[in-house]
This record gives sequence, structure tokens and C-alpha cells, in this order.
Amino acid sequence: MRLWRKLTIATAVGFILAGAVIFALDAADRVFPPPLEKTGEASVEVLDADGQLLRAFATLEGGWRLKTTVADVDPQFIRMLIAYEDRRFYEHHGIDPLAIGRAGLQLVTNGRIVSGASTLSMQVARLIEPRAGRSLSAKILQVIRAVQIERRLSKEEILDLYLTHAPYGGNLEGVRAASLAYFGKEPKRLTVAQAALLVALPQLPERRRPDRNLAAAEAARKRVLKRAAVVEAIGEGEAERAEATLVPATRMQLPALAAHLAEAALRSKPNEREHRTTLKKQIQAGLEATAKSAAMKLRPKLSLAMVMADARTGEIVGEVGSADYFDASRSGWIDMTRVNRSPGSTLKPFIYGLAFEQGLVSQETIIEDRPADFFGYRPRNFDMSYQGDVTVREALQLSLNVPAVRLLDAVNPARLLMRFRRAGVRPILPPNEAPGLAIGLGGVGITLKDLVQLYTALANKGEPVRIGDGVTAKPGKIDGEPLLEPVAVWNVSDILSSVIPPAGAPQRGIAYKTGTSYGYRDAWSVGYDGRYVLGVWVGRPDNGAVPGSTGYGTAAPILFEAFARSSIATTPLPRPPSGAVRIAQADLPVSQRRFSINASGLLSNSSREQAPQIVYPPEGAHVDLGARSGDLSPLMLKLQGGRAPFRWLANGKPLPDLSRRRTNQWMPDGGGYSKLTVIDAMGRAASVGVFID
Repeated sequence: MRLWRKLTIATAVGFILAGAVIFALDAADRVFPPPLEKTGEASVEVLDADGQLLRAFATLEGGWRLKTTVADVDPQFIRMLIAYEDRRFYEHHGIDPLAIGRAGLQLVTNGRIVSGASTLSMQVARLIEPRAGRSLSAKILQVIRAVQIERRLSKEEILDLYLTHAPYGGNLEGVRAASLAYFGKEPKRLTVAQAALLVALPQLPERRRPDRNLAAAEAARKRVLKRAAVVEAIGEGEAERAEATLVPATRMQLPALAAHLAEAALRSKPNEREHRTTLKKQIQAGLEATAKSAAMKLRPKLSLAMVMADARTGEIVGEVGSADYFDASRSGWIDMTRVNRSPGSTLKPFIYGLAFEQGLVSQETIIEDRPADFFGYRPRNFDMSYQGDVTVREALQLSLNVPAVRLLDAVNPARLLMRFRRAGVRPILPPNEAPGLAIGLGGVGITLKDLVQLYTALANKGEPVRIGDGVTAKPGKIDGEPLLEPVAVWNVSDILSSVIPPAGAPQRGIAYKTGTSYGYRDAWSVGYDGRYVLGVWVGRPDNGAVPGSTGYGTAAPILFEAFARSSIATTPLPRPPSGAVRIAQADLPVSQRRFSINASGLLSNSSREQAPQIVYPPEGAHVDLGARSGDLSPLMLKLQGGRAPFRWLANGKPLPDLSRRRTNQWMPDGGGYSKLTVIDAMGRAASVGVFID
């Protein structure tokens, strides 16, 4: 009876002591939790539209630590890792008693450490809370932390931490960084040889770095492949085949694409770790390879820029802001896709499109290429020569200046700018100047991005599309009227698709146009097929002249090479819409056989003078005349064409006097919508609606 009482008391004391220990451990666990908050510090990543890595940024400590989960890695690697490092990973709770017992027995019988007893959980504890030495106290803390981690995280979450933080030599941390550096690919699909090397390196990452100690790396990989548990995991015969595979002896650079866009992404959302863009990695890599090879042929201080967009969705799929982001001599840090420059002749297709749409010309209409004077404006061709009578088709293909200005004078520069607004593009006019004929030859400022946005309408049957910025701005269709009617678009594309490619470039079935700005400051080329639009700019960021640099000779070869290196299949241009046909000159109606402007500057198309056209204010314009303050100013009125004298009407009421001049003034009664009309001596009228603010 006395023994029974002692046993009862001893048991009770044991339970009390066990409870006290558990309580103490639990309290210590709450007071000194593992520093799991440090595990969130990883490299910032910029990804393409499919989630592929475009560029990563080192951590504050200078390491490449790419966040990795089990789902990001080949399952075969996970099986080999657990088989080699921690066979009972899914059974234990942070420490493996069997492994500890085995390691102790080996130490006693061999007199040295033969194998360790560290679990993956213990390794994670060491990775997130590193210690300088390998003392007994550090090991005890590691064991405690492993138990704490197991209480807080699932097995998969623990594996995620290991895959992200495991050291691989130098500043490489985690399986993804190592796989990209040594194999040039993500670890989603690994060979047995590659997986074995990635399992082996973290034990002694500096000593086994294959780029510095190839023999040690080969021996470590072999040791992994010889482990019985690993052989069981990979299957019979796989180890021998893997051993015959060479270990990579060099370390590759991690993906470093889209420097300017990546910088913009970080500025837009500085606190985010992952930035998704609309770029396509394969296309981006092709464009950057093209830029790199082109830069080697360019003169010093010259840069280049490229933008490729999907004409259906408006997404930017490739963008190069400069020849080399880190080349200070070329001002590589400046993103030239966003800088306003003179577009040269690249706006001419839209002039011709308007002329086709208005029925002024057909492709085979004869137009004069001779010296002309447009009220004091005397355009000259690029080569200072003239072709005489040419067809409209030839005039656009040869990019002749005088015919383009003749047509712009007929369709009205203000109307051209209105069409650009339909596409969400507003070129920059010189200060205090109304739209003039110089627009047709590059007398406005426009960015490469906006130029590509205009051309998406040509690739998209006239429907304008807003292209995004690749990061935050949402692309998509622009509601409203088309930039040009489908038949006019087809005529333009039919002409441009027959322009001879630059020397050595294959015919890719694309339509393209080149341009050279005044003073050889900008060389342009924009091309498109039925799906993608690519724009190229070459010049000096400081706006310096580059004698001899032209759109056809400098930018067009880059355009064709970039299309080829982008690895996209050419999409055929849209089929001709109903009513689109190229008519031989002999079959044209008399009114479209010849187009010309007489010496007075009036349109003479089949002996008919041009009807009057209101140049300013343009249709739908909001003009600030001080209506809100009550101090109204007069509105300047300008017209082209027509026969004097002219009668002006405002909201149906005639202005006091007839005028023989093409300018006039009107004092409105107040703000709001007004309709202005002009009638010439032949009774022909033109009207615009404007808003007085």
C-alpha cells in the first residue's frame, strides 16, 4: 500500500513537471518566436505577360533571392532533395530522433562525424537566423527554432522557405536563382543531372561552386546520385546517365530585359515585390538583341528606340527605350519612346488616307511633283529633285514631299489633326501656331509610342486602339468613329506593303513607312502586318544632327531585323473590304484621272475649284475666349479654298460685311455651342461646330 502511494505521488509530480515544462516552452515560444518576418525579403521581380522573369533586382544585401514555391520547381527535384537531406521530413516535427541516433553512433564507432542529423526544418531555421559560429548553443537554438517553425508552418511552406533561401555560392540564393544562373532556365523542368547538382550545392556552396571549383561540384553531384534513397527516388539507371552529363562551368547573367519599363514599374508601385507587364519575353529578347547589334554599327552618341504593340488589344509586347541603358555616351538612361520628336514623313500615310476617303484621288490618279508655292510655303523633296507627273501610289511609295503637301492642302491640316484625336493622339504644334501644311513633312512633335498608336489603326481596319504603357495604363479599343474608313485604310496598306525592303532584308509581307526629320535629326521606320505594329527611331537624344542618317537607310533595316528576331509569325494584312479595288488609270472616272493645285492655291481637280474649308477653329474645338469671366474676346476665323468674296454666318446670322480675305473675326454673344458657316461666291458652303468657353 505504501509503494502504491509513492507511485501515485511520483506520477502526479511527473505530470506537474511535464506540464510546467510544456507551459515554460510554450511561454518561451510566445516570447521568443522565430523571425519569420525576415523571410519576406526577396528580390523585386518584373515579369512578362505570361509570368516569365524579365528582370530582377538584388536585395538590400546584394543577393539574388527569387521567391520560390514548391509549385515553381520540378517535382523530381523535391523528391531528390528530401531523399538526400531529410528522408523522414513528412513524419518528424522539426527534429529527427532516428537521424540523431544514427549520427551519434557513427561518431562513437568512427571517431569522427560521418553524417549529420540536420533536418530541412533545422536548415531553414539556420537560413532565416544565421549564426557566425557552429557552437553547441547555436545548434540547440537551431533545434528549438525548427520545432517552433514546424508549429507555425505547413511542410510545404517550410519547403518554400528552403527553396527561396538555400545558398548556392556568391550572391545566389534559392533554387530559381541558381537554375537561371547555371542552366539559363527556370527550375520547372530539370534533368536528373541538373536536379542533383542543385541538391548538392547548398551544403558547401562556396567550395562547390561549379564556376570556380568544377571538380568539387562534380564530386558533390556524384555523391548525391550515389545515395541509395536518391537512386530509389529517380529510378534504376538514371544516376549513371546523369553522371555522364557535363556540369556547367560558367555562371550566366540572370535575365536583365526591359530596363526602362522595369524602372517605370518600380516607380509606379514601389512597395510591390512582383510587377506584371504586358511584354512578351521572347519578343522583348529579340528586340533587345536587335538593338544591341544595331548599336555596334551606329555612330557615337546615337541611340535608338523601339515599340511593338498588338494592334488588336493595344498591349505593348516589346519595348526598347535606348541602345544601351548603361551607355552614358548615348544617354542610355533616357527612354526615347516617350520623347516628342519630329516624325518626318511618317504621317504621310494618313494624309493619303484622308484623300482616298474623300474621293479626291485613287491609287492611279496622276499628281504633280513639281515646285509649288502654297501661300508662301514652298516644300521641296528630300533629294531636291522632282519627278514630274507621278501616280498617287508612286508618290506615297517614294515619299515625295510636294504631292503630300498638295493633298494635305486639299484635305485640311486641321481635319488631319482631328483624325489623330480620334486615335487618342495629340501631336505638339509649335507655340501659338495653327495647324499648317508643314505637318505633312514633320512639323509637329510626336512620341514613338503615339506614332505606333496611330499605326495600329492601319493594322486594325481603321479602328483606333489605345496602347498601354506596359505596366499600369490599360490598353483597349477607343470608342467612337474610326480613324479612317476601311477602304481608305486598305488603299494605304496596299501601297505601303509593296515598298521595296531595304537592301538585304527579306520581304516579310509587312506594310511600312520611313521618315527623316529636318536636319537629319530623326530617322524613323514604322511597319505592321495584320496583328503587330513596330516602330523604330534612331537619333541623338540631345537632338543633334546626324548627317546622312535616313529612315530608309538607318531605321528600316533595324525594323526588318527586329521583326525577324521577334520570332512572331507574320499575320497577313486584312483582306480588301467591300468596294476596295485598285482601278487602272484608263478606267478611272474623268474627275480622278488628274489631281493638281493651280497657281492661286485653289484645288483644280478636273477643272473644279476647291470648295471653301474652315481651317480654324476646327470641328468640335473648345476655344477659351473668357466666357466664364464675362470678358469675351473675338474669335479668329480662317479658311482655305473657295472663291471670294466670302459670307460668314454665326448661328445662322450673317456677319456684317462680305470679305475677300481668308481671315475674319467674330465676336460671340456668350459661351456655349455655336455653329459657324462660310459661303463662297459660287454658293458653296462649309460649317463647323465649336464650343466657346
